[in-house]
Amino acid sequence: MDVVLSLHGRVATAIVLYLSVVGLWGLWLGLRGSGPTPSFIGALVIFEVAAVAQGLLGIALLFLSRGPSQSLHILYGFALALAIPLAATMVRRREGRTASLTFGLMALFAAGLAIRGITTA
Repeated sequence: MDVVLSLHGRVATAIVLYLSVVGLWGLWLGLRGSGPTPSFIGALVIFEVAAVAQGLLGIALLFLSRGPSQSLHILYGFALALAIPLAATMVRRREGRTASLTFGLMALFAAGLAIRGITTA
């Protein structure tokens, strides 16, 4: 139980750092006038897998021990997992530069959601 809790916390920290880098990368691509590269899209997919894994760890914690101190923590988790898919639907028919900027801003926003989720745990 303590191992799962520790892993949940460490993955949360990794997600914040990872999203910060990916967000800056997206902004850099957009400012250069470039669309999302395959590497950048791959980085977003890696985040989405990590967000789902984080959610599964959180569900395991709900069943193995107590829930978070604030139920808002769960809402931040759901919002974090949905942030990039929602951004993808927003930029489906946009030019490449706009898509990169949108993904970059959404990744930075998701990093903020992750930070807020950590503070409500």
